[in-house]
Amino acid sequence: MVKSIFVGNLAWSAEDDDLRNFFAECGTVIRVRIMKDQETGRSRGFAFVDMDADEADAAIETLNGKNLMGRPATLSEAKPREPRR
Repeated sequence: MVKSIFVGNLAWSAEDDDLRNFFAECGTVIRVRIMKDQETGRSRGFAFVDMDADEADAAIETLNGKNLMGRPATLSEAKPREPRR
């Protein structure tokens, strides 16, 4: 089963490979999605990383608060997006 991890406090300059390397010690990254502003294309400061559920839990436990490109990473299990009205 795949689990999605919310990654907050992300450096504006972060790229997919930066996140893949950061999470590599905890397992295989299936997918990285850095959220970007639609108008400017600039990072919005957060991303989602998909991993195997057990590896994702270990990654959250191990890497939350660790230095990611000069900033403490904020990691949690991603929650489903609430419907907009």
